[in-house]
Amino acid sequence: MQVIKKGKVGEEPLEVAILDINTEPRDSFELIRIDTSRGRVNCHYYRVEKADKGVIMVGGIGGDFDTPAEGLYPRLCADLKENGISSLRVSFRYPTDLTEAVVDVLIGLEFLKAEDIRVFGLIGHSFGGAVVVQAAFNEESVKTVVTLATQSYGIGPISLLPKSTFVLLIHGEADETLPPSSSVYAYNLAHEPKKINTYENAEHGLKEVSDKVYGEVRDWIIENLR
Repeated sequence: MQVIKKGKVGEEPLEVAILDINTEPRDSFELIRIDTSRGRVNCHYYRVEKADKGVIMVGGIGGDFDTPAEGLYPRLCADLKENGISSLRVSFRYPTDLTEAVVDVLIGLEFLKAEDIRVFGLIGHSFGGAVVVQAAFNEESVKTVVTLATQSYGIGPISLLPKSTFVLLIHGEADETLPPSSSVYAYNLAHEPKKINTYENAEHGLKEVSDKVYGEVRDWIIENLR
């Protein structure tokens, strides 16, 4: 399989070829290794047979398959699967490089398209918030973007997303890593329909409100991918 994906992060053009895909079954997901012209992208795929909707989830600069809110992403993947929605968790090759991280998400989108998925949601925590906004800017089939404690750097394209793309922003008011003003800034740039929710006493990882965040994000994704 070979796909060329072109897009932009700022003024920088992106181009990448998918060279090979290998799948390894695990207990609750499939480990997907996508070899590309820019390196290997590793993913956890929660497949739903004949699904036409899919969600990609990414963490922050911690890298690997990190997740906020005490295991939010694995919980979401299991629940969305029950609702007929496939999920793909993407591990960044370079978790501090915005351009390369956006490439990773675009590769994930191309993989899901090859699985006959046509409608997408993107979820990103911290650094990953800017990543999913940039990826949505490059992919018109993204119908909703969720940012969790996002950074403000790189978030500008949120103002240029298609009118059909809904945005949810969540932040902890006690976040000392990235202030809640980062999400407020992004919210002010975004068009309607949009929603912002800040949680009192919640820090950057949102573990203090993990169940509330889980319920809010789950309901938002299910409602907006219908």
